[in-house]
Amino acid sequence: MTLEILTADTLAPLRHGFFTRHGGASSGVFKGLNCGPGSSDLDEVVRINRARVAAAMNLEPTDLVSLRQVHSAEVVPVAQPFDRPPPADAMVTATPGIALAVLTADCQPVLFADTAAGVIGAAHAGWRGALDGVLEATLDAMETLGAERDNIAAVIGPTISQRAYEVGPDFFDTFVSADPDYSRFFGNGPGDRLMFDLPGFGLHRLRRAGVGHAEWTRHCTYSDPDRFFSYRRATHAGEADYGRLISTIRL
Repeated sequence: MTLEILTADTLAPLRHGFFTRHGGASSGVFKGLNCGPGSSDLDEVVRINRARVAAAMNLEPTDLVSLRQVHSAEVVPVAQPFDRPPPADAMVTATPGIALAVLTADCQPVLFADTAAGVIGAAHAGWRGALDGVLEATLDAMETLGAERDNIAAVIGPTISQRAYEVGPDFFDTFVSADPDYSRFFGNGPGDRLMFDLPGFGLHRLRRAGVGHAEWTRHCTYSDPDRFFSYRRATHAGEADYGRLISTIRL
């Protein structure tokens, strides 16, 4: 099966992609393009999958740069590939020939570009990172490299949608204690449960921060098991582990 790569017109002409699980070498619960070194998949198979992604980006595997993601608001500027991935959840660069890559399995992968300035970014934004400001921090870091905020396009890739993201009252309280207006990102669920709109929240934070353009590809990871890995779906199915999707952009 060939690779399936979702792209966004607003990030053109830069080479980029939100890769689905199609076209990988993994098997079992990881069947497809599992690119997560932190999973229990075979290391060699993950390397094969990441090499396929690098080839699609027209790069060597060593130039596909990713982080040790920790659900933070930390952003790392990248001038050359890391010897060891640092703990952070976003990267920015103005260096050609490096692909910034984030791994997700329900959280938001967000790719950023100011094509005129030649500055790009990539962020892993789960609910905690988004609430703590990882998206705004990525914009700040891009400006440090010469980007202009109102020229930056930000695209949220496949993520869990509101219809699949059931949460409890404590989760709701965490958000409304930060800003009562955040209650609008929650809908009614069964009993005392609520349904959280993660991509809607991400778009709100990006637009409030003054980004030039923000959009979501409108793909739900939970609802499409043929194309996407999902941590929550794997948990509900009682599976021991889950694959990680990769999203990447380069100058």
